[in-house]
Amino acid sequence: MINKLIPIRDAILNVLLPTFILLHLIVAPYTKVEESFNIQATHDIAIYGFPTKDVYDRFQAYYDHFTFPGAVPRTFVGALALAGLSRPIFSVVGFQYAQYVVRGILGLFNAFCLLRFKSGLQKAFGNDIARWYLLLQLTQFHVIYYASRTLPNMFAFGLTTLAFYHFLPLPDSKQIRGIFFLVFAGIVFRSEIAVLLFTQLVCMLAQSRISIQQTVAIGIMSSVIALSATIQVDSYFWQKPLWPELWGFYYNAIQGKSAEWGTSPFYFYFTSQLPKLLLNPFALVLIPMALALPATKYNAFNLLVPSLSFIAIYSVQPHKEGRFIIYVVPPLTAAAALSASYIWTRRAKSLIYRLGSLLLIASVLGSFLASTAMLLISSLNYPGGDALSSLHAIIKRTPWPECNEDSERVSIHMDILSCMTGVTRFQEIPWRSLGRDDLPVINGRPTILHYDKTEDEETLLRPNTIYSYAGIEFLRPGDGSSFSENMERVYAANNITVEHDGKESPPDSADVEKAVESNKDLETGKKDPRHEQNIADLKARLLMEEMSRFGTFNLLRDAVRMFTGGWWVGPRMRPAIRILKRVKDPLPV
Repeated sequence: MINKLIPIRDAILNVLLPTFILLHLIVAPYTKVEESFNIQATHDIAIYGFPTKDVYDRFQAYYDHFTFPGAVPRTFVGALALAGLSRPIFSVVGFQYAQYVVRGILGLFNAFCLLRFKSGLQKAFGNDIARWYLLLQLTQFHVIYYASRTLPNMFAFGLTTLAFYHFLPLPDSKQIRGIFFLVFAGIVFRSEIAVLLFTQLVCMLAQSRISIQQTVAIGIMSSVIALSATIQVDSYFWQKPLWPELWGFYYNAIQGKSAEWGTSPFYFYFTSQLPKLLLNPFALVLIPMALALPATKYNAFNLLVPSLSFIAIYSVQPHKEGRFIIYVVPPLTAAAALSASYIWTRRAKSLIYRLGSLLLIASVLGSFLASTAMLLISSLNYPGGDALSSLHAIIKRTPWPECNEDSERVSIHMDILSCMTGVTRFQEIPWRSLGRDDLPVINGRPTILHYDKTEDEETLLRPNTIYSYAGIEFLRPGDGSSFSENMERVYAANNITVEHDGKESPPDSADVEKAVESNKDLETGKKDPRHEQNIADLKARLLMEEMSRFGTFNLLRDAVRMFTGGWWVGPRMRPAIRILKRVKDPLPV
């Protein structure tokens, strides 16, 4: 009977991987600045397509990358693939879910690659090792959280994971395919993968698993294919001959510009980032144990040496981030699974193995709880995305008289912080494809919303510019003028804080009400009854939203304080962005 349940159990474990990735997407649907290029490029390709006439002018008019090109050009290959796969789905689910669809497709691709790697472990090493690999992988935070995020690293991650599958000791192993995937990922998406390719090839050549002739042949063929793809695609979209990753490598590695984003010591990846990526503290014991055990050391060597050598060599680069080495998490986790399976299958033989098995289970459960907490905290760090969604919700539910007038144009200014913390073109109301009756209504008139990301402060302070922002705009706290009414404040988690007796706390209802009261008399002259009613409605709405948005957070915090004597360790909520509504014309200059 138990044997009959094993396939069901394995199927459930397999389904959990894409489920967890999609769950992380739903809980934290917005993006950060590192993801912005690919998410914006996917939007532009899916919506505006490929112009064949006046290409440069159309790109300049509609495509985000011509206005905000970034420090170095990035490849459109990943965005092109996502747009092609996503566009047919938009018409089925609706454009309001477009960003979920795009990220979901990338997440499912990475889930497929991880499951493919797991199936390789099953064929090469057995069912128990594959199960422990999946359990350890599921309870890590970073791989699951980032799997659906449009970072260049996560486009490359699936390809490197497929490469590691082909490097496993399988009966039908085709290692040249693994080399192809690494070459393609390195040339198109992330140049640091060249170091991983080097360490992998050295290991394989030293063991005579592949010949130099084969290596050179597949290397040349893979390079030609990858270069043809990226140069053709990116030269078209950037309107100049271009290999983006070569440009990025020269900018970051040769010129050393990446150091401007911060530097870390040589050992940083090993002492800080790697433990965070693996998350399970027991994995730091299981990995060296796999190298020490006679039964697992050969397989562990082939999994670990290329990956750890890659990290050691790449540690020479002064600027360090976890996403630069995330590619080696699957093989390192697989090495930990070798030891985990060794302990688990011997649990009936001695007390030490029984205790080790209990520690394994406890570490997996603890990692799952830690990963869940990290997800909830991370989801609070996208105030820009929350603000734009709140703005649209305000417009949608605010009652206005029936509109009979011609449409007008209202500009929504989104400042740098907003754009860095979640605002994307997928959130914009696509007015070009809407009829007059489907446009949002503001002040009784159908309105075309113009989304503006102007950064030039001199331009923003000109009277004619101020007047053009006749609707609602985002500004950082303290940057508002006397011509604006505070509609709502959006909060973000600011690291972890230790609080006692409420010295640090999220906003309460009185705080929100006070903010509204202080801004309600901005208009001078005669009283507008509708304006006063709107203020009353706004106040009630803000109080309700404060309870719904932070109510669960407050309840949890207060419940913990009941048992800790007033102490609380958790995220500190700080105001990040305000949504402002234009209520007066600018003063004459």
